Amino acid sequence: MTKIAAAIMVSNLDQALALAAKAAELGADLVEYRVDNLAESPDGAEVVNALIEKSPLPCIITCRAAWEGGECDCDDQTRVSFLENACLNGEMRPAYLDFELASHQKSFNIRQKVELMVDHPGQIREVPTGLILSSHDFDTRPVDLYQRVEAMAHAAACRVIKVAWNARSLRDNIEAFEVLQSQYKPTIALCMGEDGLPSRVLAKKFGALLTFAAIDGQPGTAPGQPTITQLKQSYRWDKLNAQTKVYGVIGYPVGHSMSPAIFNAAFDEQDYDGVYLPMRIEPSYESFKATVLSWLDLPSLHFKGASVTIPHKENLIRFVTEQGGEVEQLAQKIGAANTLTVRDDGSLYASNSDYAGALDAVVQNMGIPREEVKDLRVAVIGAGGAARAIVAGFSHYGATVVVYNRTLQKAQKLAEEFTNPYGKVVAAPMDKLCDSCCQVFINCTPLGMHPNVDTSPLPADFAGYGPGIVVFDTVYNPRNTLLLRQARAAGCLTIPGTEMFIRQAATQYSLWTNQQAPVDCFSRVLLSRLG
Repeated sequence: MTKIAAAIMVSNLDQALALAAKAAELGADLVEYRVDNLAESPDGAEVVNALIEKSPLPCIITCRAAWEGGECDCDDQTRVSFLENACLNGEMRPAYLDFELASHQKSFNIRQKVELMVDHPGQIREVPTGLILSSHDFDTRPVDLYQRVEAMAHAAACRVIKVAWNARSLRDNIEAFEVLQSQYKPTIALCMGEDGLPSRVLAKKFGALLTFAAIDGQPGTAPGQPTITQLKQSYRWDKLNAQTKVYGVIGYPVGHSMSPAIFNAAFDEQDYDGVYLPMRIEPSYESFKATVLSWLDLPSLHFKGASVTIPHKENLIRFVTEQGGEVEQLAQKIGAANTLTVRDDGSLYASNSDYAGALDAVVQNMGIPREEVKDLRVAVIGAGGAARAIVAGFSHYGATVVVYNRTLQKAQKLAEEFTNPYGKVVAAPMDKLCDSCCQVFINCTPLGMHPNVDTSPLPADFAGYGPGIVVFDTVYNPRNTLLLRQARAAGCLTIPGTEMFIRQAATQYSLWTNQQAPVDCFSRVLLSRLG
């Protein structure tokens, strides 16, 4: 069973023990005491003795050399002597001692001293401590990665193989998973940095010995470490297993996305065996294609789908088409898809849930079925990506749509593209908006979005406001925009952007799980995140 190891950079005994107690309370299984700064302290060995004896959790002792990303500047001889005094002179022993492969290899004397402290086939004493041989690269994936892994695998004293490197992209996570799958010794294989998060979360899925996590409120000891609470709660650590299905949000950037919190909470509520991750992919089509293919090509990953956001919505259609998959007809017409589904037979399906989310937000709040959209006259403000999806959806269901935009030519182009046998689309300049006789007004511009919360696409005294009028703002942060406040004050039915966000996510959820989405859960999590 893969464990969570809480990493603590030790400055003094009381601080370290207090943090270890907090880690245990939060659900960690092990604690790694990073004692880099104690190696040259007069009482450093005594502090480590006390840590081992009083630790509330089994522990790893690590004195990381500065040249390997640590904070210990002393030479190997001094460092090993410190570890001997720290680990051999007390009544208790650590569960593991972490030592760098490079130092272990370069000196017989160093190797002999380290191996006196740990259990191995040639050990003549009873020693409970296992040796973690480790290798780190904080710049990139080492060119000799597999040679390092093989060296650790063949070192008789090595109980645990550990490799960690800075992820160049999401694709490096796949190599970490392959390292885990190929070893017969317990192994830790982690990618550092923002793009390395999947290797940390999915370590349990691939049978790693452990993953490292920061204690809540404390800095991590390596780039990209999630907190214990993030692992346990946000990423469903206790439920993860070898068969867990993997989903994500693909974009650039994605660190701000609320989708992981929303989908993972929904998986938890319905006890669905899935986990949802942020997946940052650089903007080019080549990066998108290479990354998604690498995730699809590892069957044991069980990658089953993704929400796709800016700048990859067009890339998704191209990719699925090239792979011989199916593209939803309306998504093809819009020219953008936001949902990738991997079907049970391995085939790919690209669809657009944005238009469905907008349609359902309006009709459900108005209390009408989709079929009655044909009786509506809808004003769409803006002519960007969100507007394309909404114009496509409403015109497809027969509405008369008027596109208002500061650049009339853009509105006209949109109108020409989406007029169809079911619905009529026309364009008009923004200064004619006040003359509109529409029943529904939809803001598809960023006006009013955080941090520019004092802006609105419509004037406060807009003549079109009044009872029976629907005003829908696709902006969802803040939820209660200036546009909605003004419209509500004038007696309009108002719909916040959160409604569209929740409904488009619900469409994705049902596609992936074949279950009805827990919309109340989506709403609860989203509103709590928005404050």
